[in-house]
Amino acid sequence: MNREDLAAAYTAPGRHYHNLAHIEDCLAALARLGGLSAAERETLSEAIWWHDVVYDPTRPDNEERSAELAEQHVRAELRREVGRLIRLTKTHDVAAGDRLGAILISIDLSILGAEPARYDAYAAAIRHEFSHVSEGDYRAGRARVLHHFADRPVIFPDPDFAATFDRQARDNLARELASLG
Repeated sequence: MNREDLAAAYTAPGRHYHNLAHIEDCLAALARLGGLSAAERETLSEAIWWHDVVYDPTRPDNEERSAELAEQHVRAELRREVGRLIRLTKTHDVAAGDRLGAILISIDLSILGAEPARYDAYAAAIRHEFSHVSEGDYRAGRARVLHHFADRPVIFPDPDFAATFDRQARDNLARELASLG
């Protein structure tokens, strides 16, 4: 798969948030970061491109399937690390000292700290992706996901992202949780 094939995967029907715009936003966030070696930047770029390439909201194994696909297509010397990073996006849990994991997860979650109108558009897009789920079940499931992040002492494992986005993310999460009743 080349970049055109990847881009095509992200433009498939039903992708209202996990689409090419999300990848472009993540790549833009990566581009703004300093202090990365060329190898680290390449590894993170590949992980971003591949992390949601398989996305079916009815399946629990999207991250694993995305990681396996990436491991088949990225340069051999990057495969293990890119696959590991993608697998972190299932739980968004990062071990202490995992710098690249902290950066990738913080980039992936940065939408949580967006200004309110952008966050609301994200939340609406997620609802569209889960349109197959009844309203009551969606509200309960979405509340569980949001509490998972809101209850963490640190939402963004990278300290720079935490300093920039944590307060707004907590406000956004609280606002959406209140709307879910």
